[in-house]
Amino acid sequence: MPPRAADASVSGAALGPVARGWPGVGAQLAGRLAKLDILRPEDLVLHLPLRYEDETRLTAIAVARPGFPAQIEGEVVSCEVTLRPRRQLVARVRDASGTLVARWLNFYPSQQQMLAPGRRVRLFGEVRGGFFGDEMVHPRVRAVEADEGLPEALTPVYPTTAGLGQATLRKLIDRTLTSVALDDPLPPAVCARLGLPAFAEAVRALHHPAPDADSPALEDREHPAWRRIKFEELLVQQLSLRRAYNARRARGAVSLPARNELTAAMARQLPFRLTGAQARAAAEIAADLAAAHPMQRLLQGDVGSGKTIVAALAMLQAAENGYQAALMAPTEILAEQHWKKLVAWLEPLGLQVAWLSGSRRKREREAELDRLRSGEVLLAVGTHALIEDPVNLPRLALAVVDEQHRFGVRQRLALREKGSGGLRPHMLMMSATPIPRTLAMTHYADLDVSVLDELPPGRTPIRTKLVSDARREEVMGRVREACRKGHQAYWVCPLIEESEALQLQTAIDTFEALSAALPELRVGLLHGRLKADEKSATMAAFAAHALDVLVATTVIEVGVDVPNANLMVIEHAERFGLAQLHQLRGRVGRGSAESVCILIYAQPLSETGRERLKVIYENTDGFEIARADLRIRGPGEFVGARQSGLPLLRYASLEDDIDLIEPARELAEQMLSASPQAAERLMARWLGGREALLRA
Repeated sequence: MPPRAADASVSGAALGPVARGWPGVGAQLAGRLAKLDILRPEDLVLHLPLRYEDETRLTAIAVARPGFPAQIEGEVVSCEVTLRPRRQLVARVRDASGTLVARWLNFYPSQQQMLAPGRRVRLFGEVRGGFFGDEMVHPRVRAVEADEGLPEALTPVYPTTAGLGQATLRKLIDRTLTSVALDDPLPPAVCARLGLPAFAEAVRALHHPAPDADSPALEDREHPAWRRIKFEELLVQQLSLRRAYNARRARGAVSLPARNELTAAMARQLPFRLTGAQARAAAEIAADLAAAHPMQRLLQGDVGSGKTIVAALAMLQAAENGYQAALMAPTEILAEQHWKKLVAWLEPLGLQVAWLSGSRRKREREAELDRLRSGEVLLAVGTHALIEDPVNLPRLALAVVDEQHRFGVRQRLALREKGSGGLRPHMLMMSATPIPRTLAMTHYADLDVSVLDELPPGRTPIRTKLVSDARREEVMGRVREACRKGHQAYWVCPLIEESEALQLQTAIDTFEALSAALPELRVGLLHGRLKADEKSATMAAFAAHALDVLVATTVIEVGVDVPNANLMVIEHAERFGLAQLHQLRGRVGRGSAESVCILIYAQPLSETGRERLKVIYENTDGFEIARADLRIRGPGEFVGARQSGLPLLRYASLEDDIDLIEPARELAEQMLSASPQAAERLMARWLGGREALLRA
């Protein structure tokens, strides 16, 4: 899908492609094209081939190499439908050098008629050895006249969908290439500097490469024509994001100048000093809040880098100006942790913090809602419950979203729409999944970014050990030893995506097995199916050292902070993603004692599983892990959970095309200020009015 991002309201039209025909394309065909995100003729120009087939030459049957595609031409000797071993169409085709068998397991009567004995045909497919000699299975077949000429260009093979054949796509694309204007809004000097061909030259070369074209460069997308397309795609993404950024800055927001009253008071009573990175991020956010346009800032930092205290300072800046601030977290455990921390820091300053979650009793919840509605309480923390209709925040000026990638665009929008007096609240999004620089420059270019790149003092590095599941007894012994010394341990159960019930049962089985194997230890169980008060009670018991071992599913991935827990065991670690492993590992290492994370893996390991475990074993730096994660998974999965309406790059690669990203950023700024009409034409070519779903 092509990039879609802008600052506009979410409309029904933005939710998916709407199929409408155009001259030569009826409603049914338009519906099939829409599945490929082709909504107008211009989209066909940028529907580029996956690969190419060489039909510019013929290969004699006798010299066709097994395992390689070839095009042969010959006379049909025989053609019949056989019923054994299954119903199939079998034809024998002969040329001057030999005979070849062609078989179709699924066929139409028209194909059988085309293959009548004596007819001349061309077959294209992969030759392989068969029971009756060389054969092709399901080759492409076409009846030809004697001495009929060969194509003069490689044959493109396009991405397609059910009911839409290659021949139809090729015909539509060829017609479009001659009827649509292929203008070139890029400055010639930029193209010359980067060695990029003109747009028309590039798309024609990709749709119809010459027979002597550099096939490996075309297949690997390193051909200059591909470079032009990838640069344009990156440029359009930058234009779209920067335009969204500029549009936000043109909107109004409540100005919240730094009065240094409550913020200074909190800094004085904290039992620790802010790190340099925390102080820097807090100053950047304070300056943004003082502006009369909405802040849109991402605060990213590694596990344990202290994002919550920076968010608390921002919320206090809203409160000391008489406005409300709300913090939304994706899970009840994380939201409650935030609430408890804020209460401990802010109640001594005379500030109350409302706590909203779906599990609170109706009477308690309504009391909190009344206090927020009246403006008596300026600060609120909650889960998705914060964005439900009854929640009225009449003076909301700052919305903080923790682990922002876990919320969909509409959830973040819903919180933002609760702004004060119709003004947009300032938005601070936090993420403990560090974003690699190339990703920040592309998919997050519409945000200002603050980075917490140092950990608070006193944190000891976490040692990571890889252990085969055959050594489970040793790991249990390690848990017993750690608890005997007065420490605590987490035991995380495997991720089972196929079934939440199965995952729950695994957690229960593990809890029972550990309770039986370690009878002298107090073992607790925490999973997503527990009621909210049961989860809170279990976590409180673990935090108070009333439990020695906590068996848990991934509900403890974020937000859990128990300094005395210095041992983490993760079962079937090969099933987890790198970001998740790093988050889980970050639950230990929060005290002064040396902490260990044991990753139990099962054999055989897949290549990807082995690579992930190697990365997490060798690195503790979240940014380095994120870079490796981006390399292994690609930006698709990495960004996908952001659910922001911004799709993935179709053609450009953040790994292979780094050298094009910076020039694209520079040119985007230049075009928006100096040649906005050229920028508009370029965006229309790629986006076609689909810039509707807001990046929130």
